[in-house]
Amino acid sequence: MLRLLTLLFLLLAAPAQAQAPDPYGQLAGDGYAEIEAGVSGLAASGDSRADAILSALSDGRLLVRPGDKALLIRQGGTVAEARTGAAVADGPDLRPVRANNRVRRAIEAARGQLDADRIAAIPAIQARGDGDAMGILRGLAADPSEAVRAASARGIAAIETRLALLGALQNVWYGISLGSVLLLAAIGLAITFGVMGVINMAHGEMVMLGAYTTYGVQELIRTQAPALFGWSLAISIPCAFLVAGLVGVLIERFIIRFLYGRPLETLLATFGVSLALQQGVRSIFGPTNREVGAPAFMSGAVDVYGLSITWGRMWIIVFAMAVFLGLLFVLRKTSFGLKTRAVTQNRRMAAAMGIRTPYVDALTFGLGSGIAGMAGVALSQIDNVSPNLGQGYIIDSFLVVVFGGVGNLWGTLVAALTLGVVNKLAEPYIGAVLAKIGLLIFIILFIQKRPRGLFALKGRAVES
Repeated sequence: MLRLLTLLFLLLAAPAQAQAPDPYGQLAGDGYAEIEAGVSGLAASGDSRADAILSALSDGRLLVRPGDKALLIRQGGTVAEARTGAAVADGPDLRPVRANNRVRRAIEAARGQLDADRIAAIPAIQARGDGDAMGILRGLAADPSEAVRAASARGIAAIETRLALLGALQNVWYGISLGSVLLLAAIGLAITFGVMGVINMAHGEMVMLGAYTTYGVQELIRTQAPALFGWSLAISIPCAFLVAGLVGVLIERFIIRFLYGRPLETLLATFGVSLALQQGVRSIFGPTNREVGAPAFMSGAVDVYGLSITWGRMWIIVFAMAVFLGLLFVLRKTSFGLKTRAVTQNRRMAAAMGIRTPYVDALTFGLGSGIAGMAGVALSQIDNVSPNLGQGYIIDSFLVVVFGGVGNLWGTLVAALTLGVVNKLAEPYIGAVLAKIGLLIFIILFIQKRPRGLFALKGRAVES
C-alpha cells in the first residue's frame, strides 16, 4: 500500500511533458519572437511544404485568417491553405504575417538549410540513374531556389548522358548478337562461294532444313525421352549438320557440277532448288510456324550495369564463335583444309598437283551446307521456324560475304559484326528499313573501290 501511494505521489508531482509547439500556430502568432520560432520549427520539421511557406513569408504572400488562425498562401489571384495546398476563398479579412529583420534572417538561414538538404539529396537520386530518378529531379524544375534548380538540371543532364550511353551499349550488344546470326548464316556461304564461285540461292534453305531438323529432334525427344529435352539442342547440332550437309552434297553432285563456269545458269538452278525445298517442307510439315522450345539454360536474362543480356542471345554468340573457330581449325590444320585452300587459290595448279578438285568441291559444298544447317539450330531459338525462314537471311549473307572478302573467314567475321552493329546503331534514328537500305548503298559504293572486299584472298588465280 505504501509503495502504491508513493508511486501515485510521484506521478502527480512529475511535471507534464511539454509537447512540441506547432510551427503553423507559431507563424500565425502576433509576436515576432513567436514567428521566428515558427520559422525555425517549420524548417526542422521536415515538412514537404516548408520551403514554399517560407518563400511566401519572405515575399509577403503568407496570410493568416484571424478567425481560426489558419495560414494561407496567396499565389497570383488564388489563395490556398499553407498546410495542405487546398484552394480556399479569398476574403478581405486576411492579413499578411509580419516579418522584421530578425525574422527575415531566420527565414534566410532556414531556407539555406532546406536548400542544402535538397542539394545533398540530389546526388543520391542521380546515382539511381533511371527514369524514376529523372522524374524526381524534373519535379525540382519549379523549385524556388536557384541553387536547387541548377543542381537538379546537372543531375538530369548526367542521367540523360548515362541513359544515352547505356542505350548505345545496348544497341551494340544487339548488333553483336545480330552479327553472330549473320556470321552463322554466311560462314558456310563464304567457303562455297569462295572455293567454287557458285552463287547458291538455295543456301537459305540449308538454314531452314537445320531449323526443321531441330524441330524434328525435339518432337522425337518429347515423345520418346522427355528427360533429354535439356540436351535437345546439343543433339540437334550434329543432326542438322548431317542433314543439310547431305542435301548440299546431293545438290552439288546432281546439279551444280554440270554448271561450273556458267554463273547465270547456276543461279537459276539453285533458285529452283530453293523453291522445291520450300515446297517439300511445306508439304511435309505444313505452311504454319513450328514451335521449337528453349532449354532452361537459354531462358531469362541478366542485368550487367544496366545492360539487359539475354542468355539465349549470349549462347548464340558463343556458338557462332565456336563454329567459326572450328571451321578455321579444319581449314588451317587438316589435310582437307589444305586441299580446299589450294583449290581456292589456284584450281588448275591444285588439279595438276594431284588434288581431286571435284571431290574437294563436293565436300566443301557439303561442309558449307552443313554449317548452314547448324545456323538453323541457332536461328530456331530467335526466329519463326517456317518454310520461308532462310529467305530472310540469304541476301544479308551475300552482303556479308561480298563485304568481308569472298572466301576469307576473318573477313566474314569482321563484316558480319560490323554490319550487325552499324545496323542496330542506325535503327533508332532512321528506322529498320532505311538502315538496311543505307547499308546496301554503302556496300555498293564500297565494292566499287574494293571489289574483293575488306580482306581479299591471295593467290595467282585469284589475282589474275
